[in-house]
Amino acid sequence: MKKRKTLSTIIILLFAMSAVAQQANFKKAWLEKWSNSRDYLIAVATAMPQESYNYKPTEREMSFEAQLVHIQSNMVWLGTEYFKMKSVSQGQEASKKLSKEELIASLKQSFDNVYQAVENTPEKHFKEQVTFFAGNKSNFQILGLLQDHVSHHRGQLIVYLNLNDVKPPAYVGW
Repeated sequence: MKKRKTLSTIIILLFAMSAVAQQANFKKAWLEKWSNSRDYLIAVATAMPQESYNYKPTEREMSFEAQLVHIQSNMVWLGTEYFKMKSVSQGQEASKKLSKEELIASLKQSFDNVYQAVENTPEKHFKEQVTFFAGNKSNFQILGLLQDHVSHHRGQLIVYLNLNDVKPPAYVGW
């Protein structure tokens, strides 16, 4: 009987430790992916010559530069609204045109701000439900949206590079 109780306790502890490890690994894995996403977007932004930052394939599309500003604005919004991001870079103001280098530096800062905010977010926060325009979501789902939004627009930017005969940088994934 005593051996069975000890064995049961050990099994419960192993499951508990496994659950804790998985939670820690989730955040670590997301942060690693976010860093790679940052590096890849910066490489894409760097590849396009400054004189082509106003390029857009059709009238209804955003320019290359506007896509970058849009990505950044979304990061700032989601980071501050859902992850208590404190140090907010404002990105490009309509009245002030940033140079390519300034915009890239601002993008890097926004990625880093989101990284810090998520890194400092307690695990329980990811499970909480929040009101979102697309319906109630968990903060975990908001993390997915952050990454998905960057990937979506970065894909468009890669097409812009190809249409300008600029070789896209090699993929930085995991």
